[in-house]
Amino acid sequence: MKSREHKVTTYNPREGIYMVRSPIRVSGTRNNVYTLRLNNKSCSCGKWQTYTLPCSHVLAMCRENGSRTDTYVSEIYSRQTYGRTYQTNFHLVLSENFWRDVLFNLIFYPPNMKKERDRKQGKRFKGEMDYRNPDSSPRYGRCRMPGHNRKNYNNPGSSNV
Repeated sequence: MKSREHKVTTYNPREGIYMVRSPIRVSGTRNNVYTLRLNNKSCSCGKWQTYTLPCSHVLAMCRENGSRTDTYVSEIYSRQTYGRTYQTNFHLVLSENFWRDVLFNLIFYPPNMKKERDRKQGKRFKGEMDYRNPDSSPRYGRCRMPGHNRKNYNNPGSSNV
């Protein structure tokens, strides 16, 4: 569906270079001109190289030229490659009775079952009271003097203690 909106211009059909222009979207995408290089199997959008499947710009070029889209799909997606993957024989793993004896001791360490903490313990704010010590008074500012808090801390040189 997306490829139907693209307009294809040929740069050099001998070398397989095409320019594809996509319509301006509401989102305001800036680069609306893409370059296809069929010999390299690359598009300036980068999707064809990344996914090894033709992007919408390649599909638009195929629509204009009347060429088949499956010629631009990577060989890894072909039926032949799929068949060769499972062509070999798989051997079952025999029971431990058939295993060879080894000349070294196998040591199995139990997994670490200790649960790690989810987060670090937070630090107290500067003006907060220490509730573990009820005799403490809140401290505020750089002087960290007892009794100095937000309400009565006007000037470090004043005697509002």
